[in-house]
Amino acid sequence: MVKIAAMGDNVVDCYLARGEMYPGGNCLNVSVYVSRFGGQSAYVGAIGRDRAGDLIQAALSSERVDISQLRRLDGPTAYCVVGHRDADRIFLTFDLGVSMFTPNRQDLDFLSGFQAAHIGQSSGLDAWVPKISTKSLVSYDFSTRRDPEHRYSIGRHCYLASVSGDGLDDEQSDAIASELLACGSKWVLVTRGRAGALLRSHSFSYRTPARLVQPIDTLGAGDTFIARTLFGLLRREAPEDILGQAAEAAAATCQYFGAVGHAAVIDLGAITSEILLRARRLQDETV
Repeated sequence: MVKIAAMGDNVVDCYLARGEMYPGGNCLNVSVYVSRFGGQSAYVGAIGRDRAGDLIQAALSSERVDISQLRRLDGPTAYCVVGHRDADRIFLTFDLGVSMFTPNRQDLDFLSGFQAAHIGQSSGLDAWVPKISTKSLVSYDFSTRRDPEHRYSIGRHCYLASVSGDGLDDEQSDAIASELLACGSKWVLVTRGRAGALLRSHSFSYRTPARLVQPIDTLGAGDTFIARTLFGLLRREAPEDILGQAAEAAAATCQYFGAVGHAAVIDLGAITSEILLRARRLQDETV
């Protein structure tokens, strides 16, 4: 049984056009996808004592994700107001709420029971990555952050380093992957949207094309790719098979609204009508 814990960010993604909110956030998404792929999954994070927090907790429980280390704190659950242009998302405004937290000894000891721990760069946990790497293999999502000093400080602790490379060409993708491998990462994944993905180690390099579909919503596709890649590496699957499965899974995520589904009516208790009105104006300006 593959066992992966995700520690860090969560959010409710609020879709203006639909009046609905969906559980999300890189680390939360990875925990859900790992469970869907057949792994034993856990999520470590913090949510508020509000309806958005209720939605996240219920969704994780229904997806068979271990939430024994999920905190419920006074204050709002993190949210992001999302607009759309065709199927592509536009992030309009956000509030981190109570999602930024400091791991305690119990959290770190908990990670020792898993083969890998996934962390995202938006989780505010960079200072804890060295310690976490002594408890479990580290999967880290650099997302679109690309400064070399940050790559070196984190990449040397990574089993899997993932980079969002949409807009990068082959040469640029290879250069970033080479830097991460040189500083100590064992595997590097660069996802490039419709341009496919690259998976590299010191002895292996493989590219796969994207599985092109007519998307309903692209939110969560990159997180799906990361989760399936990490899952496959820990199962010792052939790298080319891993990328093929990951591309198929990411394409499937684009076929429904929200990163993991579980829609609910937007909670105006945490997100005021004034904020939603401002977000609608921002969306109108970007279209």
